Amino acid sequence: MHRILVTEPIAAEGLSLLRQEAEVDVVEVTDPEALSRVIGPYHGLVVRSKTHVTEPVIDAAHCLLAVARAGAGVDNIDLAAATRRGIVVVNAPYGNTVSVAEHTLAMMLALARRIPQGDSALRGGRWAKSCCRGIQVRGKTLGLVGLGSIGTAVARRAQGLEMKVVGYDPFVTPDRATRAGVEWMTWEDVLRNSDFLSLHLPLNEQTRGLVGRRELALMKESAYLINCARGGLVDEEALASALDAGRLAGAALDVFDEEPPSATPLLRSNRIVVTPHVSGSTEEALRDTAVEVAQQLLDVLAGRMPRYPVNAPALGPEEMEQLGPYLDLAERLGSLYAQLAGDHLSDVEVTCTGDIPSQRLELIVSTVLVGLLKGAAEEPVNWINAGVVAQERGIAFAGRRKPSDEAGWANLIELRLRADSEEREVAGTVLRGEPHVVQMDGYWLDFVARGLLLISRHVEQPGILGRMGTVLGEAGVNIHFVQVGRRERGGSGILVLGLDDPLSPGVLKDVLALPSIRSATMVKL
Repeated sequence: MHRILVTEPIAAEGLSLLRQEAEVDVVEVTDPEALSRVIGPYHGLVVRSKTHVTEPVIDAAHCLLAVARAGAGVDNIDLAAATRRGIVVVNAPYGNTVSVAEHTLAMMLALARRIPQGDSALRGGRWAKSCCRGIQVRGKTLGLVGLGSIGTAVARRAQGLEMKVVGYDPFVTPDRATRAGVEWMTWEDVLRNSDFLSLHLPLNEQTRGLVGRRELALMKESAYLINCARGGLVDEEALASALDAGRLAGAALDVFDEEPPSATPLLRSNRIVVTPHVSGSTEEALRDTAVEVAQQLLDVLAGRMPRYPVNAPALGPEEMEQLGPYLDLAERLGSLYAQLAGDHLSDVEVTCTGDIPSQRLELIVSTVLVGLLKGAAEEPVNWINAGVVAQERGIAFAGRRKPSDEAGWANLIELRLRADSEEREVAGTVLRGEPHVVQMDGYWLDFVARGLLLISRHVEQPGILGRMGTVLGEAGVNIHFVQVGRRERGGSGILVLGLDDPLSPGVLKDVLALPSIRSATMVKL
């Protein structure tokens, strides 16, 4: 009989399901060193957010076949180490969707009707009705940033309150947003028009500090900000300053940069409603999540495919050695486009040339979608659910094979993407085991798709490289490679610089001010 270790409390229904088919030990052991000492004989591991499954833990887990995260995020699990060991990681990405959506609306209503102030006054012996004079939400505009499963669930419920719902998500088409009852707007227009602004995004390098001083200054002074998604999306000092200065009516936060929060100035403001990261913690969500991950864990132990695997699919060692570099390339090509492209992505076509990528065409397509969507979707995106996440956003996708002699490359992955009626192309291959980009929008280049890249478009003129180097050199930024793509002398071109250091917003502004530079974007791969 398989042995399963559960390190944090989960609902009784999940434990009962596990115990029907395995021997289960519930031991609160969340510290990695302590977990490393006890994990050895277990075949399955169930964790929540406190337990950190590090590489040393995985190295000590001699019998481990699967790790189940009772929740959506897997930041506390070393996925690369698990994948190298052939350990399947599963989660429950949709188990708390309704709970988070309802909590978001609860926070909004608490702000609108000043419920915490009324509660505090009455408990303090004051019948202070004036402090509870709030506003109706009917007829107000709710702005949603992120229109994934949780964002659209919030939209449906807000429509029942007769609110106008607008939203921004670069990976949701306006048509798909309209079908969800949401008016698609640009990021700046959502900020300017919202009476209540609610965030539903993942936290990554692109979204960290998404709402800062500039964004808060664009919002109405009568507006309210709600964040039940991820700590770090909001610049907490900037928000505290805006609240203190009366540039924002109020805010409601369930998540913080540091949890539990200690140094944040927000807890001193009487304009804010706070809860301790509990938006997904309802009895129903905890039950559904526990049952979902328990069933998946049992599926893996029985040799069946789980519903929501987070890491790579089960491939034989030989196939993984051959195909793995192309899966890595496919994800990097998708991520490259996601960081460069504009809004309204509607179509994705993936063409595989040669035997290696073509043999797993569907998997290559799914991995491209992972790269495209992982920074935009609040729910975790993996190779098994990427197609569903894309369809939810109204993105059409397809894959096709092409003979090698048609393109002149032995093995090539090409992406053709359409956004706002504009077609973009990017292609790459694997050379000496490294992922290389070899074509962008018809310009032939060759650079390794890894690290920090500054990608700019320009009209060619003498001295542009020198001026670019001067700006970066004065900022103390080192360039370790340069690639230029052009079609003709004096025409338009693409410039790709590999950097050792990220650019500050000020330096990037200086780059954009250079003559002949039409656009410049920092990309991290």
